[in-house]
Amino acid sequence: MKTVLSITGSDGTGGSGVQADIRAITLLGAQAVTAITSITVQSTLGIQSFFDLPANVVSGQIEAIFNDMDPQIVKIGMLRRIDVVESVAEVLKKYHPKHVILDTVAHSSSGDKLMTPEVMATIKKRLLPLCTLVITRPDDNIFSLSDYASVKRLTIDGRQGHGHGNLLSSAIAVMLSRGENMQTAIDDAKRYLGQLIPEHIEQTGRAASLYNNFLDSLERFFMLYKDVSFYAEQLNVSSRYLAQVTKRFAEKTPKTLIDERIANEIERQMRTSDKTVQEIAIALGFSSQAQLSRFFRKMRNQSPSQFRKTLNT
Repeated sequence: MKTVLSITGSDGTGGSGVQADIRAITLLGAQAVTAITSITVQSTLGIQSFFDLPANVVSGQIEAIFNDMDPQIVKIGMLRRIDVVESVAEVLKKYHPKHVILDTVAHSSSGDKLMTPEVMATIKKRLLPLCTLVITRPDDNIFSLSDYASVKRLTIDGRQGHGHGNLLSSAIAVMLSRGENMQTAIDDAKRYLGQLIPEHIEQTGRAASLYNNFLDSLERFFMLYKDVSFYAEQLNVSSRYLAQVTKRFAEKTPKTLIDERIANEIERQMRTSDKTVQEIAIALGFSSQAQLSRFFRKMRNQSPSQFRKTLNT
């Protein structure tokens, strides 16, 4: 079996990163070996945090693989530190594999910032001269046209979903390991991706159903519970993940949605009943009429009494 080395970050969802590389390379009949550059805390909704490995740990992984298995095809993904970029470049210059594919992106498909301009500049200076193929996206603008004197450039549509470029570059790497020339490898890799059913490409979580479940719970319990943690516990997810879900589907935080539902109920009761503001406050779990009034003014920029006056005009 031919060996392909992936130098990239970890993606716990399996949709991209080293996990996706291993899966794609193995399915296409090559042996996947890896060097991890960064560990991410993420879901299908995006990256929550990073832990970037030290440069000596990254270069140590790469050197160990070259010494033992001598991979001639290398693909590079997530790089987030200047010293890591420099150490990767030094190891590649030392072992000079036949092909180096660079698929480094500035932003993830969900908009997370993956690297600084300083890291991009270091990649251009130190890694670009060692590459035989660079995969770019129009909106990243990592490399200008003047950077590609002797490097083949493949521009892909950045809107094709999480992990698409990752999968394409892995497939190209395997085709190159079979001895294909660059253009044939690209064509065959694209053909392979075109044959995959969407379920093999797109990573989907349960965000949509969770959002609907949150709205159902909110409708049932908003008169009793105002804390985001209660609804997160009801759904058996973290408050942080629930916030990612509501941001994806409503562009609002869970707290905002809770407060809006309560404000709507205050309005409804003032429109359709003769209850006093104090009675409404008690019914909705406020500690006092004053607390409800402060809340309503914050949400509607007017007091409950002012709102009721507008109903009569």
